[in-house]
Amino acid sequence: MEARERSSLCSIIILFFCLWSTAYGLLSPKGVNYEVLALMSIKNSLIDPHNVLNWDETAVDPCSWAMITCSPDGLVTGLGAPSQYLSGTLSPSIGNLTNLQLVLLQNNNFSGHLPSEIGRLSKLKTLDLSNNFFTGEIPSTLSNLKNLQYLRLNNNSLYGPIPPSLPNMSQLSFLDLSYNNLSAPVPAFHVRTFNIVGNSLICGAEEECVGFIQTPQSLSLNNSQNSQPSGNGKGNKIALAIGSSVGCICLLFLGFGFLFWWRQRHNQQIFFDVNEQRQEELNLGNLKKFQFKELQVATKNFSNKNLIGKGGFGNVYKGHLHDGSIVAVKRLKDGNGSTGGEIQFQTEVEMISLAVHRNLLRLYGFCMTASERLLVYPYMSNGSVATRLKAKPTLDWSTRKRIALGAARGLLYLHEQCDPKIIHRDVKAANILLDDDCEAVVGDFGLAKLLDHRDSHVTTAVRGTVGHIAPEYLSTGQSSEKTDVFGFGILLLELISGLRALEFGKSANQKGGAMLDWVKKIHQENKLELIVDKDLKNNYDRIELEEMVRVSLLSTQYTPSHRPKMSEVVRMLEGDGLAEKWEASQKAEATRSRAYEFSSSERYSDLTDDSSLLVQAMELSGPR
Repeated sequence: MEARERSSLCSIIILFFCLWSTAYGLLSPKGVNYEVLALMSIKNSLIDPHNVLNWDETAVDPCSWAMITCSPDGLVTGLGAPSQYLSGTLSPSIGNLTNLQLVLLQNNNFSGHLPSEIGRLSKLKTLDLSNNFFTGEIPSTLSNLKNLQYLRLNNNSLYGPIPPSLPNMSQLSFLDLSYNNLSAPVPAFHVRTFNIVGNSLICGAEEECVGFIQTPQSLSLNNSQNSQPSGNGKGNKIALAIGSSVGCICLLFLGFGFLFWWRQRHNQQIFFDVNEQRQEELNLGNLKKFQFKELQVATKNFSNKNLIGKGGFGNVYKGHLHDGSIVAVKRLKDGNGSTGGEIQFQTEVEMISLAVHRNLLRLYGFCMTASERLLVYPYMSNGSVATRLKAKPTLDWSTRKRIALGAARGLLYLHEQCDPKIIHRDVKAANILLDDDCEAVVGDFGLAKLLDHRDSHVTTAVRGTVGHIAPEYLSTGQSSEKTDVFGFGILLLELISGLRALEFGKSANQKGGAMLDWVKKIHQENKLELIVDKDLKNNYDRIELEEMVRVSLLSTQYTPSHRPKMSEVVRMLEGDGLAEKWEASQKAEATRSRAYEFSSSERYSDLTDDSSLLVQAMELSGPR
């Protein structure tokens, strides 16, 4: 009797779940996830030579699939498969993924028309379909994307006029339609950056089209010019042809040839090659394009004596410019940009330059040649937190706390205030720099974006530093803001202990390196003095120490959804809401521990297990 009642109860629960899921649009009446159906339809319309879309049509939940990003409640919000050598057509089923906010399919071999169903993605904020082979007209339904902020359709084979309804996208701030076969008329777009070069049907000969930036002013000017009758011009041309000598005509052609050659060379020096009156306005962040020779001289030909840092992305050199200013020059690895291209690299540098915050490393400028990619930053006189923790005199407690808060504010800006948002993926003491006043400055936050188009054919591979990598990122290659939160939690322990993550695990004498469990244990035993940097002696605030340890433990919880957002981390470090968050966390953990038991050492051993590492702080390769 009891078994029958239990069976009936289970049936009711399953029925309720199915009805609830169907009501919210997740499952069909047959129990199939609509988002799975849509994604499989997209996959089936593609040719995937490297099997990067290893999706399982029998799966209930697509959130564990490669190239897919989901919200905390399990809805597909991102589809990103750039530079994967994908070909075929883009299925209209993409319109069924109505929770999408990000679509990145650039640098592939897609063909066919752009599906008008994209216009159903009302939550979409970023759409990048550049560097493919799409044909046909731009669907007018794109104007329905009222939340779209970033749109790139450049370097395709789109034709026809630009839909007049497209300017209705009120949130749009970046639009690139360059290098297609689009024709006039061009609507008046009120966007911050609009590139339409390389469309010869819009602005005549190619040399006239280079640098054409459409603004309301230029639109009215073009319209007034186009409305003038052309009969007199024709007569003048005939008269001029009769009256001009052959020598003058030759000189004229030579002059135009020289002008075209000069503009082609000059096009490599500025963003979008606009005219001088507009150049300063579009060089956002006052970025300067440096000549390679200039940086060679500044760093003494990248001498090892000027080397101030090494990392997974390249080496950093101290440099002295001819005007006397001191800079840090990062020479990126794999700088040939074979799959990226000049315009894409410049555009991404421009987008990164828009991330301006007192706790983010500001970009001075960049340099680009056929084989080199270099970024130029201000020189940070106090180096990184990692080196400063090892130096004398030791950082005092108040400075360490100020560093933690500054780094948290920088990450908060990247996650929640920057558009498009940026996930750092390698938060550690070595990537937090210190200015003259020991103010924390988050560095290297833009390199993932800059390098993705070269490495993303293995997007499930992991990039970062052992000891700082969140467990879900290590096991699946899927990252989110919560992977940065995890790295920040480890950074707090580095600030407290003065040690790197792996050194800290060793100093704790933990088998398998399960240092987080050891921190939790000594916190429960009220022995936090065991992890404090010995150089601090007793010069620290005991209450603030416990608060920082609690924030660290909250930030490094095994399940990403249990970790706080960076905005919550900042508030807790400022003394607001930590007690409530900690109490709620402890209650939730107690509930989970009653429901099931598992070894926490198994969960974290793969993060810092020395038996699986050949080097202590090994940099992992692959895309970020």
